[in-house]
Amino acid sequence: MPKSSVTPTLNCPTCKKPIEWSNKFPFKPFCSERCKLIDLGEWASEGHKIPGESVYDDVLSDDLDPNKPRH
Repeated sequence: MPKSSVTPTLNCPTCKKPIEWSNKFPFKPFCSERCKLIDLGEWASEGHKIPGESVYDDVLSDDLDPNKPRH
């Protein structure tokens, strides 16, 4: 089967600029380091969130209670 010569494209998640999925864009799926850092900042400031109920850290979890019976 011959290999396709069409390079896939996608839109940068931050600025929506179309980019090729190739080595010309080392920050893929972002078009640039700037867009990558903007997205990271959104996650860090909780601008982006994954929907669902909050889950406590293991340190706060009831299963670590030494007085609670184990299964």
